[in-house]
Amino acid sequence: MRSRRSMKIAAVSLTAIAGLTLAGCTPEQQRGFLPEGSEGATNHTPDITGLWTTSWIILLIVGLIAWGLVAWAAVAYRRRRGETGAPVQLRYNMPIETLFTVLPVVLIIGFFAFTAKTMSDIEHPIANPENKVEVIAKRWAWDFNYTKENVHFSGVQVQTDSSGSPVAKTMPVLYLPVNKTTEIALESRDVIHSFWVVEYLYKKDMIPGKTNYMYLTPTKTGTFTGKCAELCGEYHSNMLFEVRVVEQVEYDAYIAGLKSNPDNQGLLTTDYNPNQNLPGNSVSEDKAHDESSEG
Repeated sequence: MRSRRSMKIAAVSLTAIAGLTLAGCTPEQQRGFLPEGSEGATNHTPDITGLWTTSWIILLIVGLIAWGLVAWAAVAYRRRRGETGAPVQLRYNMPIETLFTVLPVVLIIGFFAFTAKTMSDIEHPIANPENKVEVIAKRWAWDFNYTKENVHFSGVQVQTDSSGSPVAKTMPVLYLPVNKTTEIALESRDVIHSFWVVEYLYKKDMIPGKTNYMYLTPTKTGTFTGKCAELCGEYHSNMLFEVRVVEQVEYDAYIAGLKSNPDNQGLLTTDYNPNQNLPGNSVSEDKAHDESSEG
């Protein structure tokens, strides 16, 4: 009787502690400490955030129950004062052993099912995207082809100042119109890279000779952080870029600025060129700055 009462008290205490803990969480904590600015960044980020935070909540509940049972067993079955020898040993409790077998299987199946559904939604191709761009990775910079407009931007390796911070004028910038369905083709000229927009909560490898795709709708204007997420060589840490999501009018003005420059007309290829991204060669820092600021 006392054991049953102790279990009820432990369960109520754990529930109260969990409730108070969750009630005191900040918005950042409630979103699982995901990157600032990711909330509502694309049409996919709510589902990714939901999968992430729900998974952690379930795992924390399981952890609290497990830790609570360990603490309860240590107290309830300890050796009392005046007792000698080992406490009473319990074994072969079939209901508990069945629970410890069935519950993990159910959790794994549940995690797999919800993850597979979210991944399927993210990877589902857009039949007729309103906007198409091609991103070409190269050691250690980025080229952006605006395929529908038949213009491009060629980036250079991001340079750093004396404090190690990126020099803004050397930062490659990818422009996207807000609230437009977008297909992003991902290519590599040399080694395996990875296209990662931090606030979009998703990344994808860029493999030489293979075209991968990302499908999304940017739903929030602003500037978002991009970087290569695959170790690709000596200057991997400098392989940075930005995604600038703007209104259609500003996007059209930027594209018009690219079209007015003969050097930006046409689309770049994936042909290998070891000098493709070095400042002072075919693409200078000043040109990179001028192209990124047009529009």
